[in-house]
Amino acid sequence: MINRRRIFGATIAVVAMLGVPAAALADEIRIDHAKGQTVLPENPKKVIVFDLASIDTLDALGVEIAGVPNGKFPAHLAKYGGDAFAKVGSLFEPDLEAINAAQPDLVIVGGRSSAKYDAVAAIAPTIDLTVDQTNFVASGKKNAETLAKLFGKEAEAKQKLATLDATIVKTREAAANAGKGLIVLTTGGKMSAYGPGSRFGVLYSDYGVMPAREDLKTSNHGQAASFELILETNPDWLFVIDRDAAVGREGQSAAQYLDNELVAQTTAWKNGQVVYLNSANWYLIGGGLQAMQQNAEQIGKALRKE
Repeated sequence: MINRRRIFGATIAVVAMLGVPAAALADEIRIDHAKGQTVLPENPKKVIVFDLASIDTLDALGVEIAGVPNGKFPAHLAKYGGDAFAKVGSLFEPDLEAINAAQPDLVIVGGRSSAKYDAVAAIAPTIDLTVDQTNFVASGKKNAETLAKLFGKEAEAKQKLATLDATIVKTREAAANAGKGLIVLTTGGKMSAYGPGSRFGVLYSDYGVMPAREDLKTSNHGQAASFELILETNPDWLFVIDRDAAVGREGQSAAQYLDNELVAQTTAWKNGQVVYLNSANWYLIGGGLQAMQQNAEQIGKALRKE
């Protein structure tokens, strides 16, 4: 929840007498976030963002960003890898000296950078917009609304969130009679499977795909999986995240890895219902406004065989 407050009456008179610039009377916004509460000036000008989901959302809303982490950016965010944006550490290790030198009005952490909140908050006003994995889309939407109010982009966010809601409704309608699905992640010649309540459980909870298994471990890395597990599960739909592709690692692709005689016996493979997801959106970005929209669209189109 965000509350605004203005400084009125005698306070204004006193401040004026002291010769304080008018900018000092700007609205303040109190933001509740994953690590507590932070008071910020409305529409902070210099913003450093370590959370890719927040970069994705701010980009969608047209908010300028001053600094970002080093690393690979998905295609629709590729510009942030350029020299126009200061590089202030990595997703896991913010460069505290660079942040201090930049003197930002706001730093946003989340997900992989969340653990560094205390260190960063000691330098500059900081909020943690880590998405709640157990309530994924609602949490991502709430973060988008928070950022929209902070930067005066409510109208833009309202329109985009309405589009997302409509897309998810259509995706869920398509999923209702499409059969059961399983989502797996491949990397380095290994594979993990994810069920309801897991890191990628949004496939089932929000996008409406019926889970082919209910007994998979819900740890962050999922449950180690084999070709035999996929054949045993025999999903109608197999959704695949290629982690190596997401992070830019060379090697065997997920499509090559899964092309074997056991997987070929499944209903998903036989019916051409293996969906290679936008891996960067799923593995790197998560709850960003654009990523959620693209993910809902891709799943819906796949289920409708468009």
